[in-house]
Amino acid sequence: MSKASPAPAHGSAGPSPSGGPPGGRVRGVIVLAVVLAGMALWEGVKAVWRIPDFKLPHTYAILGELFRRTGAGELWVVALGRNALVTGREAAVGFLAGGIAGFAIAVAFISWPLMEQGLLPYVVASQTVPILAIAPMVVVWLGTGWFSKAIIASYLTFFPVAINALRGLRAVEPDALALMRSYGANRRQIFFKLRLPASVPYLFTALKISATASVVGAIIGELPVGSSAGMGVVIINAAQYYTFRPTNLWAAILIAALLGIAFYFLVAGAERVLMRGQRPPAEEGIA
Repeated sequence: MSKASPAPAHGSAGPSPSGGPPGGRVRGVIVLAVVLAGMALWEGVKAVWRIPDFKLPHTYAILGELFRRTGAGELWVVALGRNALVTGREAAVGFLAGGIAGFAIAVAFISWPLMEQGLLPYVVASQTVPILAIAPMVVVWLGTGWFSKAIIASYLTFFPVAINALRGLRAVEPDALALMRSYGANRRQIFFKLRLPASVPYLFTALKISATASVVGAIIGELPVGSSAGMGVVIINAAQYYTFRPTNLWAAILIAALLGIAFYFLVAGAERVLMRGQRPPAEEGIA
């Protein structure tokens, strides 16, 4: 007599008939619904308040702008994509440099408390200076190449990583720490076997914040005069002719936003792969 297969647990979703994860399709439908609702709200506000096109263009006009031909016969979306790649390279380098620097600062602070007491106020104070005031100086010092933009991107990246990593390195169970010390574990063993694993969730939270901030930093770095490519250059040029062709600027903003979203989901994807099966139950289903 064969045993009946166990019924799925209450509230759990079984595999879809096509074999794909049902949660992914549901999430995609929700995202599409939010986008369509946002476009409908945009058009509704424009119609109710009778906002002219030169102030707020139609959403379909912005999407259509992506496929117009430039003076060189190139699709505008292709030109935007080429500039987005330039900004993406600058942001990626700045993200990596800022992430490494932020984590190194956190490790130094957790290892030498006196250093934290002396330098943490300056780390916090560094974020009170507007990035728009720093960017022109960095460009003057380092030139208008991609390296100066990467430095500006890293400036916006290191702080969230440093603060969250510091908090994570301290988020260890006191009993576990006391147990390791009772076994004679040295500082290196405590760091790699206890503190580092405890900091990973905090670190990924910071990296997701920093991923989008690095794109913003790269774009800001491209705004000073002298930059020849990148989304910042496109946005500045489009803003100069906003009255005549507002869709140009909105299309550039759309591509810049998609670049930041892509950076975020790259980090979120890495988190899913590296932390599979390690999330607390309360975080299941959260991107």
